[in-house]
Amino acid sequence: MPTARTARRLACAALPVVAVAYAAPVVSTFGPLRNRLMPRLAGRGRTDHVALTFDDGPDPLSTPFFLRLLDERGIRATFFLLGSAASRDPGLVREMAAAGHEIAVHGWAHRPLLLRGPRATHDDLARARDTVADITGRPPRLFRPPYGVMTTAAHLSARSLGLTPMLWTCWGEDWRARATPDSVHRTVAADLDGGSTILLHDSDCTSAPGSWRNTLGALPRLLDTCEQHGLRVGPLRDHGLPLM
Repeated sequence: MPTARTARRLACAALPVVAVAYAAPVVSTFGPLRNRLMPRLAGRGRTDHVALTFDDGPDPLSTPFFLRLLDERGIRATFFLLGSAASRDPGLVREMAAAGHEIAVHGWAHRPLLLRGPRATHDDLARARDTVADITGRPPRLFRPPYGVMTTAAHLSARSLGLTPMLWTCWGEDWRARATPDSVHRTVAADLDGGSTILLHDSDCTSAPGSWRNTLGALPRLLDTCEQHGLRVGPLRDHGLPLM
């Protein structure tokens, strides 16, 4: 029988191993590695299609401008909503769903899941999922973690809740204070090709104040660029990806 001291030593020795296992999925945050080795998680889809996605909404001050522009262009997108924001403006969420956009979840609060334990991670995802389902009448199928940081608990929780984790292949870095419409377009276009999943933001709740205006300003050019390359733009549901 091991002594109490031996048991404590074994437990202490095991802690780093457990921590590494818990955080191991964080490597998927590194875009080039994710795009090359984890195409499904990165959102690599049909080669004739580009998935357009937005994070951090809904925001009644900014999201309606995106909805109007997308409607004018006949484009539908996937919106990864924060449950806390959705609960404050359910009418806007219903408007988004009624317009044909795909509603997904970005968690309840925009906090890194790496700082949360398994139970807190599960509760966060479940609360966001249930809130969106109650508002739209349809359970969401996709989940994107805040900051794109996945953990073992996030993968397990998503699976148990019927959610498929989905990151991105290219982004506009539109949250930065120094971003401009030109820089957002240029940054996305640098990695854009058939099968890409684009990450943008329709809210500045975790971005530089007013940054959504740069995203909105870049969006028409991005849509034109896709059209010029013969690429259809739409939500992730039309991207040809296997979901749970």
